[in-house]
Amino acid sequence: MKKKHYFGRTTMFLLCLVFAVLFLLPTVLTITNSFMSETELKANYGQIFKGLNGGYVSDKVNLKFIPEKVSFSQYETGLLKSPEYLVKYWNSIILVVPIVVFQLVVASVAAYSFTRWRGRVRSSIFFFYVILMLMPYQVTLVPNFLVSKWLGIYNTRWAIILPGIFAPFSVFLLTKFMRRIPYSLIESAKVDGAGEWQIFTRICLPQCRSALYSIAILVFIDYWNMVEQPLILLEDAEAQPLSVFLSNINAGEIGLAFAMATLYMIPSLLLFLHGEEYLVEGIANAGSVKG
Repeated sequence: MKKKHYFGRTTMFLLCLVFAVLFLLPTVLTITNSFMSETELKANYGQIFKGLNGGYVSDKVNLKFIPEKVSFSQYETGLLKSPEYLVKYWNSIILVVPIVVFQLVVASVAAYSFTRWRGRVRSSIFFFYVILMLMPYQVTLVPNFLVSKWLGIYNTRWAIILPGIFAPFSVFLLTKFMRRIPYSLIESAKVDGAGEWQIFTRICLPQCRSALYSIAILVFIDYWNMVEQPLILLEDAEAQPLSVFLSNINAGEIGLAFAMATLYMIPSLLLFLHGEEYLVEGIANAGSVKG
């Protein structure tokens, strides 16, 4: 029996290891190839980009993880010689950070209201929140375009920031998490004379720290990699984020594309590694609660 259990655990570990390697392979390949010279990159992957431009791929692609000679010329070009990449990078930060911060604020207040307010009206509104969350962004893209035109914010950052702030995903997840808080704890605070604001700020929010952190990570990664929203709602290319601009340099300068993609991954990776425990705990606890 023990041998069978040990064999099952070993098999599961090997499967997880294989999937982990497969998932990490593109990331590792991007990082290591960003330090290759343009000549070496063209020798290894030139046929791929030639094929994208209408050519015929006749030779095999040589996947290399270790460069023959480490080169920082791509980073020098992207960070020092071409300031447009840094401008696009800051555009991404200016768009994403307000969405993450204010979406957490709106979601916290809305989730507390859904948790404390009971009744059929509340259930109906929350049901529509779930329906909106299940819809892909492409479905709501045209209504967002029409509303931004009507409000006069089309081709401005507000056309992306405002819909992001009021996205329903954070409200849903945080509401499910807040329902884990024992009602007896809230009743005790009310007996001690605490008002709704004190209950919200001193009891509910501290209890939801892991959920808030996990939501912040998910929202940041989602909007950090957005493409459809700025393409449709931002006509001015100077205001678009780097996620849109990366596609314009893939065919022309392979090394620069690898370098900029590596720099673009750093904030998401650091945020994920720093809050991995909060992310797992927040999602697991929120998903274990019934509505």
